[in-house]
Amino acid sequence: MNTVPEWHLVGDWFDICSCDIPCPCEFAQAPTNNACQGMLAWHIREGHFGDVMLDGFSLVALGAFEGNLWAGEGKARMGLFIDERADERQREAIQTIFGGQAGGWPAAFASNIGEMRGVEFVPITFEVADDLAYWHAEVPGRVIGRAEALSGPTTPPGMRVQTLNPPGSEVGPGQVATWGHSTKVRTDGFGFDWTGENRSSKHIPFDWTGPGPA
Repeated sequence: MNTVPEWHLVGDWFDICSCDIPCPCEFAQAPTNNACQGMLAWHIREGHFGDVMLDGFSLVALGAFEGNLWAGEGKARMGLFIDERADERQREAIQTIFGGQAGGWPAAFASNIGEMRGVEFVPITFEVADDLAYWHAEVPGRVIGRAEALSGPTTPPGMRVQTLNPPGSEVGPGQVATWGHSTKVRTDGFGFDWTGENRSSKHIPFDWTGPGPA
């Protein structure tokens, strides 16, 4: 029997999807037109899996689904890009955590994936502005996603449009979602080919600890 070591990841996550703004999924509802496709990106600012350090690595996923995942109406199809800079032990640790085998919140998230189309190790660029004015991720030649913070006529200058404790948070409970809109999106991988501008996007920090309860 394998014993999962203590692990902890802290970082930034964002998505850009085909839903109208704001994405209904974040409120535990069915997506716009009952179907969603898009990209998800994670950056581990600080992290470890036992004695394996995971600081600075990024991941990008492409996915699609129909129905309300939170209500158990369907399962997602997904493919995953992982930072190629990770060595063999780091790659194994990242896949164990994000695949759900290490418990914690990623295990709950992974339970919503019905088809995993593959994993590739690639260069990934990830950037989030300190003031959350924009966020960006890129896999050269495969994926680019950039979004800017949502604003409007009654949003005070420099302030962000945010939701506290969203009921459908992809990174777990008790977080703050900052809303944005896409300025550039292109995905090409694992059978997903999608482009879109002015679609829903949100940034949420994550703080995960494991292993979860048996």
